[in-house]
Amino acid sequence: MNRSGGLAEVRRIGRRVEWLGRRARRSHRLAFVALALTTVVFAVSSLVWQTLVPASLLIIPLVLGGLLLRFRELVALTGITVTFGAYVVLSRGLTLPRIGFVLVLAVIGWIMLTNAKVRSRLGVPGTRGESMLMELRDILTAQGELPPLPAGWLAEVAIRSAGGSTFSGDFVVSTTRGDVLEVALVDVSGKGIDAGTRALLLSGAFGGLLGVVPEEEFLPSANRYLRRQDWDDDFATVVHVAVDLRTGNFDVRTAGHPPAIQFDAWSGRWQTRDADGPLLGLMEAPEFSVNHGQLKQGDALFLYSDGMVETPLRDIGRGTDRLAGAAERLVAQGFQGGADVLVDAAGGPGDDSAIVIIHRTALG
Repeated sequence: MNRSGGLAEVRRIGRRVEWLGRRARRSHRLAFVALALTTVVFAVSSLVWQTLVPASLLIIPLVLGGLLLRFRELVALTGITVTFGAYVVLSRGLTLPRIGFVLVLAVIGWIMLTNAKVRSRLGVPGTRGESMLMELRDILTAQGELPPLPAGWLAEVAIRSAGGSTFSGDFVVSTTRGDVLEVALVDVSGKGIDAGTRALLLSGAFGGLLGVVPEEEFLPSANRYLRRQDWDDDFATVVHVAVDLRTGNFDVRTAGHPPAIQFDAWSGRWQTRDADGPLLGLMEAPEFSVNHGQLKQGDALFLYSDGMVETPLRDIGRGTDRLAGAAERLVAQGFQGGADVLVDAAGGPGDDSAIVIIHRTALG
């Protein structure tokens, strides 16, 4: 009982601290007053109990201020902390270690001020900027989730960013319109964090277009939107597929993207679905051809980014054969969980990698 009561008390204290943290992020003036008072308490305590309370405790409110306060409030807190720290330490005598501590405290304050000044230019004080990035990352991840499909169909997506970043230049948007599933796999120029901001912008725009404009107008509409951004030499490649979930008929269109590949369960063969089209954002009014096909029971269609098949030492043709060979080993299990397996097996470590699998199961 005592142990459970102690755990309950720890949880209660944790919730209280979390609430105070949220309150401090909302009320910067309250946070400044609390941190300034904490600095004074630490300084006085260090003067009175020199052996029990180290002066280095003054670093704690300074670092917290760098996370919670606006720039002007942080400047005031830095001045208070350095002043009290210098008085506490140097009152014990002018020695090199004590002078060094004051200098270290001033350097830490300067680092906190530099970071706060960058955030102040964005108008996002404290840790709110990091929270916004996490929310945007979650939005991009949520938009990449495929919609639920009727019995007899399986669809999976897996995306891995270069360098282990949570932001990727590859993203997926999808929707269902009646009995038609539309999926677009987009690869923005660049990789990792460098392409992540453009991917966030385009994912919202392309997701809004998908399912609203006719399927044959999706790529031209996306190209017009990208042209309006005036991103100099930046571009995007796209593979777009529309699948009729009743008949299995599908149309594939690409814009500078590697072709889709289809697994034919009846013959056991792999077939590329070429549909030539120029990169998005480079031409004013490009034309995009279409490749028609059908997914029979047991068939599967693979959409993938160039990070899955192309490396500096391997061209796209050889990479596509290697990807098909890796996917061949998944046929027996019906491609269940195959997207993650293929990204790990074929994805290049130096580039963003993404794959979408649309499988019409044999038990449909």
